[in-house]
Amino acid sequence: MTLTIAGKEFSSRLMVGTGKYSDFPVMQKALEASGAEIVTVAIRRVEMNAVGHENLMDYIDTSKYWILPNTAGCSTPEEALRIARLSRAMGINNWIKLEVIPDPKYLLPDPVATLEAAKILVEEGFVVLPYINADPVLAKLLEDAGCATVMPLASPIGSGQGIKTLENIKIIIEQANIPVVIDAGIGVPSDAAMVMELGADFCLLNTAIAKAQNPVKMAEAFKLGVQAGRAAFEAGRMPVMQTANASSPLTAVVGKS
Repeated sequence: MTLTIAGKEFSSRLMVGTGKYSDFPVMQKALEASGAEIVTVAIRRVEMNAVGHENLMDYIDTSKYWILPNTAGCSTPEEALRIARLSRAMGINNWIKLEVIPDPKYLLPDPVATLEAAKILVEEGFVVLPYINADPVLAKLLEDAGCATVMPLASPIGSGQGIKTLENIKIIIEQANIPVVIDAGIGVPSDAAMVMELGADFCLLNTAIAKAQNPVKMAEAFKLGVQAGRAAFEAGRMPVMQTANASSPLTAVVGKS
């Protein structure tokens, strides 16, 4: 089943990043194996038409992938606004993954600055996908401000710790009327499957693929994990029982009178 963000339909529920790969050809193969349709790119890494420069965008087929520019590296609202406007001026599109991260150690997003920048960018006509801590109150405020999605972290970005914010993610999914993208900290495909089983709409990840021993194979594994988790959510899990419940019928059993 397709899912729509800001009028665009997507079949894959996996978004992938483009950083930390050993080289661009490996990244290109991993993108293909992931089945993703949305690829996020840090605007600070893009050098358009630089003579003699091997450009990240040379390895991304923009007729196949929808580019999600991001404001990675920005620590203030002002920086994020400048990078977002630069992205649009470069002619990429009017989407922006909003990241405002002043904390250099744990890389936790600034909630106040993110909300401030999001409101301005929405007013300027951007499709805003904000990266946030798993804060249900902030998620609703961003939805009310007109953001296209909310993107709560599962655990610190790039840590591979897995799902550490599960209970808050459940609340965000329950309350949201816009797509919920679980972003950051996912380490293995079972992490992705878990949040998709809860009803998350997308997973976004980068390091878990890029730093795997075999990035291409891991990208395919994440594709399958996301697909399995979503299928399980749509199927509806069995009730949780407090006692055992025999899977074979106990009536009409041979040898039982």
